[in-house]
Amino acid sequence: MEHARTTDVLIVGAGPVGLSAAAELRRHGVRCRLVDRLLARLPYAKAVGIQPRTLEIWDRMGLARAALEAAVPMRGQLIYVNGREQARIDLVLPPEVPYGFAALPQYETERLIEEYVGGLGTFTERGTELMSFTQDEDGVTALLRTDSGAEEELRVRYLIGCDGAHSTVRKGLGLSFEGGAFDEGYMLADVEADWDMPHGYGVRSIHRGDDGSTDDVLVCIPLPGNGRYRMSTLVPPELSEQGADRGPAQGDGVAHGLQSGGAPELAHIQAVVDRLAPTPATLSHMRWSSVFRISHRIVDRYADGRVFVAGDAAHIHPPTGAQGMNTGIQDACNLAWKLALVVRGEAGPALLTSYDAERRPVGEEVVGRTVRHARKGIEADPDDPRTIMLREAQLLIGYRDGPLAGSPHGSADAPQPGDRAPDCTGLAEPVAAYPSRLLDILRGRTAHVVLLYGADAAGLAEAAETVRAEGLPPMTDGTGPDTVAVLAREAEPTGLESLAVAGYRDAAGEFARLYRPDGPTGFVVRPDGYLGTRFPLADTVAALSEYRAKLSSLT
Repeated sequence: MEHARTTDVLIVGAGPVGLSAAAELRRHGVRCRLVDRLLARLPYAKAVGIQPRTLEIWDRMGLARAALEAAVPMRGQLIYVNGREQARIDLVLPPEVPYGFAALPQYETERLIEEYVGGLGTFTERGTELMSFTQDEDGVTALLRTDSGAEEELRVRYLIGCDGAHSTVRKGLGLSFEGGAFDEGYMLADVEADWDMPHGYGVRSIHRGDDGSTDDVLVCIPLPGNGRYRMSTLVPPELSEQGADRGPAQGDGVAHGLQSGGAPELAHIQAVVDRLAPTPATLSHMRWSSVFRISHRIVDRYADGRVFVAGDAAHIHPPTGAQGMNTGIQDACNLAWKLALVVRGEAGPALLTSYDAERRPVGEEVVGRTVRHARKGIEADPDDPRTIMLREAQLLIGYRDGPLAGSPHGSADAPQPGDRAPDCTGLAEPVAAYPSRLLDILRGRTAHVVLLYGADAAGLAEAAETVRAEGLPPMTDGTGPDTVAVLAREAEPTGLESLAVAGYRDAAGEFARLYRPDGPTGFVVRPDGYLGTRFPLADTVAALSEYRAKLSSLT
């Protein structure tokens, strides 16, 4: 056995969630190793939906442009029942939301993030499996085995399990994984369709029997390429009889995901399309197919000591609404910045308890909602269309009740601590002849960012100096939090040049409209794009002290 080598964090599983954890940790200067038992990425278009919130996260990382160039827009969904159009859902978001919905095969998502992580100096160690681990007060000892059979004992400070529905990390922690499973088996295929359906729209076509129950279903999600779709349908009897939809691929009682057994042929998918497609269609060029099963489960806790689970290792559910992978990516980003502060000694270990406190309620809500939508359809959701759309886009996820949220300030319907920090446009600075978005200003930053809003540059300069003196957990270079001053639209655009921090004018009034400041107001934006606290500038010292105390001594 090789001698132990140390690193800060070991990440098990190099799917989108594990890669996102590695990307965020490396951005924050934390050393990590990323291992995966597979020798290569799987060429399957499993998770394909990219939510607007995920694109905002990728924008902060500097990855959004590459994703946009590879993805295809998702403009809506057409819903048919017994051959008749029942609903048309257009995926329209408020104009201040910078990105729409997109579709991208999972292997492309993995390629993009893996290349990004490689550019930061961390590479996936493929063919390497976690065999076991133990933890103590000072760290975690993990036993790894390569595809050649060589073993390595590794000592790390923390371990993150992003190793899927059959997670070795979850089992090693002894976490419960309660839930249920759908009785039906499904086929999944990546094909090209020659038909006249509108570009960028998904199709959900079902047949209901006389008793009102659904006995046949076809779901088509557009993919990059001419007429290319990922199609899912019920498994036909002939494949069921062959055992293609029986049980899980691994003997852990969790029947979820791609299954071993006979793969559907193009004729199987074509038969369903002939029955259910709203317009005649000819399928061709099937790139791959599989049978898969659906479970809905969630762990009893997302962490135990120095070991964490994220993504499918923590929660599995129907693919309805493309919530799973995107939820897992947000798990990883929520955990990574907190781990970075603790590893660098800038926050106490108790900060890490906020990961479970913030993310597990999100997982519970997603599991429950996707099960309801899978059974009844999103069109049966009782909420108003705007709320449904924002929630599906994952723009309503928040942590107001979480342990890190500072004291509220201003009107209750304004963005408050724990809410997503809205993007806005129309921010002008003295040199550039074009307006900026807030995302442009935040891009690439890894520290907390303090936004200061006021009506005169002198007052903003004074507040900025107070922030500099008071401080927050510093960036990796020790310079302290980033500070951005935003001058009110009604004020004269003078004095920004003399600010010792980045200065912008709310030229379009969008910052004031979306953030609803109550007079001169400050906002702390967390590294994951959520508001940590909100305060009147007159209370800057007290507000920052309160927030800093939450980060450093959370109990």
